[in-house]
Amino acid sequence: MDRRWHRPGVFALLLTLFGIAAFATLGSWQVDRAAQKERLFAAFAGAGSQTPVALEEARRASADARYTLVSVRGRYDAEHSYVLDDQARGGKVGSIAYAVFEPADGSTPLLVNRGFIARDASGARPSVPPPPAGEQQLLALYAPPPGSGLHMGGNALPKQKTWPKQSIYLDIGEVGADLGRQLDAKVLLLAPEQGSGFVREWRPDVFPPERHRAYAFTWFTLAGVVLVVFIGMHWRKDSPT
Repeated sequence: MDRRWHRPGVFALLLTLFGIAAFATLGSWQVDRAAQKERLFAAFAGAGSQTPVALEEARRASADARYTLVSVRGRYDAEHSYVLDDQARGGKVGSIAYAVFEPADGSTPLLVNRGFIARDASGARPSVPPPPAGEQQLLALYAPPPGSGLHMGGNALPKQKTWPKQSIYLDIGEVGADLGRQLDAKVLLLAPEQGSGFVREWRPDVFPPERHRAYAFTWFTLAGVVLVVFIGMHWRKDSPT
């Protein structure tokens, strides 16, 4: 018995068109996101070779300049610092040290990512050295903070009584509330320094372009599946009478 085309119902046709359009739109959006991430990674890769600018100039710059190399003078708040525990870098688990930095011009203080320290062979938490005392001249990237993801239970930092305080995510608002002062919405990523004891291999804290391309492939595949199913349901043999 030969196959022939069976005219689809209006609902089936509309549902198919909606499914194809929705999946294709999601796939196109992921392709666009991949292109955006490529531009972001390219800008980040070239950030270290920029001519450093003053922090205030970077603060006034467009939001598109997401990673600006800055030079700023000031002092660390020696009494208050934070440690992100259970962080992974290069296959090792350890901690990321954050310190509060107060610019010499009296402008809004901000957090400085001092870098990553791995746990030792026994798995013990690393001892984080205090930030240097006295006035400092920092060379760093002025960058968005790492994503904090979803967390519940409110701000647990004020409950800790010893410094540096421990956390598994960084929330600028919660840190500011804990300190009782406003902080810059961005952070400083210190330039690599030999002998510092910290690993400073910075990269954008976002999904890489490859992840978005994989998502795009999935959405476009689903659009194709919807079309194939629609054709298979309507290009068929007649039912025996």
